[in-house]
Amino acid sequence: MNWLETLLLGIIQGLTEFLPVSSSGHLSILSNLFGFSGEENLTITVVLHVATVLSTLVVLWKEVVWIFKDLFTKQSWRSYSGLNEGTRFAINILISMIPVAIVGFFFKDWVESVFGSGLLIVGIMLLVTASLLAFSYFAKPRQRERLSPLHAFIIGIGQAVAVMPGLSRSGTTIATGLLLGNKKDKLAQFSFLMVIPPVLGEALLDVKDIAEVGFDTAMSGISAGAMAVGFIAAFVTGCLACKWMINIVKRGKLVWFAVYCAIVGILAICFGA
Repeated sequence: MNWLETLLLGIIQGLTEFLPVSSSGHLSILSNLFGFSGEENLTITVVLHVATVLSTLVVLWKEVVWIFKDLFTKQSWRSYSGLNEGTRFAINILISMIPVAIVGFFFKDWVESVFGSGLLIVGIMLLVTASLLAFSYFAKPRQRERLSPLHAFIIGIGQAVAVMPGLSRSGTTIATGLLLGNKKDKLAQFSFLMVIPPVLGEALLDVKDIAEVGFDTAMSGISAGAMAVGFIAAFVTGCLACKWMINIVKRGKLVWFAVYCAIVGILAICFGA
């Protein structure tokens, strides 16, 4: 894998991790086009995911500081309602992790087998993403002031289901939150912050798999320079896409991404059938 390929993968990962068009689906399409091997895929996937996590922390650093500051502020822990807003936000993130943790522990092998099933499943899931985005755009539920633990858990189920290649994680979680009637200004921030713990956990498991294969074997098809190019590309485009996506959610313009996902999904089905 040369630097031009990792540059392209980094740009795609950085953009599609935050835009509701499925990073896993686009990376699967590119992997099929370029014919990357499993070891190469695993190595560069870890690097690109870490890059996008860092871009999230950079863009939303004020929210991260606010959460940790509130966690260590004196407050009443006797009830959920007695906690300050930052602490409730952190608890909701923990609650949202439960479904994806269950999928990761009990269905990891099945999910990995689905990722190798070709473009047909990617195309179908992209069409599902398009449907979710379109439905959330036209539905007009009454907006709630705060995200409840129950809604955090339901959004977490959306994140867990979105492990399917082609089903956008950000699109699924944001669309689910909008359909539940949550306010747009906080929803995008919650959607991007809730993914950090699962992505880091998955990256650690992938590092374990790379160690089992052998670092020399895993790195044999890609140079350190090419990997650095991919990391920088994913980080820079991730920062830009994260800021852009937060503004898009506030304006409620997700329907255009539904159109894009539908077109790409149809093309993937045509080539994968």
